[in-house]
Amino acid sequence: MSVNKVILVGNVGKDPEIRYVESRPVASLSLATTDRAYTTASGAQVPERTEWHNLVMWDKSAEIAEKYIRKGTKLYVEGKLRTRMWEDRNTIKHYVTEIIVEQFDILSRPQQSQPTQG
Repeated sequence: MSVNKVILVGNVGKDPEIRYVESRPVASLSLATTDRAYTTASGAQVPERTEWHNLVMWDKSAEIAEKYIRKGTKLYVEGKLRTRMWEDRNTIKHYVTEIIVEQFDILSRPQQSQPTQG
């Protein structure tokens, strides 16, 4: 038996990019998760650390992402890791690891700045 399961809660780093593959919508977006800064028992300072994740959503999820997800949206995401490889024109191999989203919830929308009256 094996398990490939990822659970993330974080903030969207940019608006989703939507494209179509054989008439199926696919959304690509980035998600930031941050570990808070802390001090160890010995007094050492450990700085805040942000990790960026590449998310891929297909079909209905991609359509929902296009409508409702924007930079700054807080998401709960469940999915699986997938690493893919491609070669560029110079035959250099490139690798990218993505989260293929199977389920997600929008936890909060980004704050809209209020126009000031003056």
